[in-house]
Amino acid sequence: MKKVGIIGGSGYTGGELIRLVLQHPALELEFVFSTTRVGEPITSAHPDLLGRTDLVFTGTVNPEIDVLFLCLGHGKSSGFLTTHAFSEQTLIIDLGNDFRLAEAASFKGRSFIYGLPELQKEKIEKATAIANPGCFATAIQLALLPLAQSKKYAETVHINATTGSTGAGVGLSPTSHFSWRNNNLSWYKPFTHQHLGEIYRTLKQLNAPAKLYFLPQRGDFTRGIFATAYTSFEGSLEEAYALYEDFYSSAAFTQVSREPLSLKTVVNTNNCFLHLHLHENTLLVTSCIDNLIKGASGQAIQNTNLMMGWEETLGLELKATVF
Repeated sequence: MKKVGIIGGSGYTGGELIRLVLQHPALELEFVFSTTRVGEPITSAHPDLLGRTDLVFTGTVNPEIDVLFLCLGHGKSSGFLTTHAFSEQTLIIDLGNDFRLAEAASFKGRSFIYGLPELQKEKIEKATAIANPGCFATAIQLALLPLAQSKKYAETVHINATTGSTGAGVGLSPTSHFSWRNNNLSWYKPFTHQHLGEIYRTLKQLNAPAKLYFLPQRGDFTRGIFATAYTSFEGSLEEAYALYEDFYSSAAFTQVSREPLSLKTVVNTNNCFLHLHLHENTLLVTSCIDNLIKGASGQAIQNTNLMMGWEETLGLELKATVF
C-alpha cells in the first residue's frame, strides 16, 4: 500500500479525491492537511464518507509520503511547496493551475508533466510530478485531439460548454447560490476562460495552430460538463469516426459513441464520451465528462496509476447513475 497525503481536502475536488483514495486497493490515506479545519473529522466536511474514515483534518504533513495531492486554490500550490519540503521519492500531483503552462512547468528541480493521459501517457509513466489538467480543458482537448494530430480541422474552432455548479467550488457566490442557479442559465468569461491557455499549449505541442472561440456556461445542475465544438472538416462522417476511433482505440476511459450523448451517462465516472455529427462540411464534436472526476480527482488517480506502473483503471471502475 502506498501512503497518500492530501493538501486542501475540504472542497468538492478534495472530497471526491478522498473518496477515490479510500476505495483504491493500492492506496492508503494517511493525512488530509487543512489550515481552517484542523482537528475536525473529515466527515464534518464530507458527510457522505460517514463510516468510511475516522481521520481528522491535520495541520502537519509527513514529508516521506509516497503520493502527495495538492487540492489548493489556483496559484497556491507553488507557495505551499516552497514552505514544505518532501522526499525526492514523493510523487506530486497538483490539481491547481500553477504548473499547467510551459513557463511554469519546472519547480524546485522537478519537471511537472501535463497530465492528460490520452495526449502523453508515456511521459506521465516516467514522471515524478504532474500538472493535472483543468476540467473544461480536459473535455475540450479530448474533443479536439484527433483533429489536431491529423491536421484535419479548420484554423477556427467554436466551442460551447456548460458546467455544473460544483465547478465553481464549495464557497457560495451570487452565481452558485441555489436561488440564483436554479432554473437559470448564463455565460461567463466569454472567449477568455483561463483553461484556454493549456489548450493552446497542447495545440502548439502538436503543431496544430487554431483560433478557439470558447463560450463557457453555468448550468442548472450540480456536476458534469457538456461541451460541443464545431469546425470545418473535409471528409465524410465515417472518415471522422474512423479517425476518432483509431486515436482512442487504446484509451482506458475515452469512448466514441455512435449515438447522441446525454450528460448523466458520464456523471460519477472517470469516462469521457464523444459523439460526432456532420452537417455539410461542418463537424460537430460533443464531449461529456464529470468535472470532479475525469476533470479533476479521477484523472489525478489515473495519473497516479500510470506513474506507479499499475493498471490504468485501478480504483476507477465507476458506474454512472443514469436513472
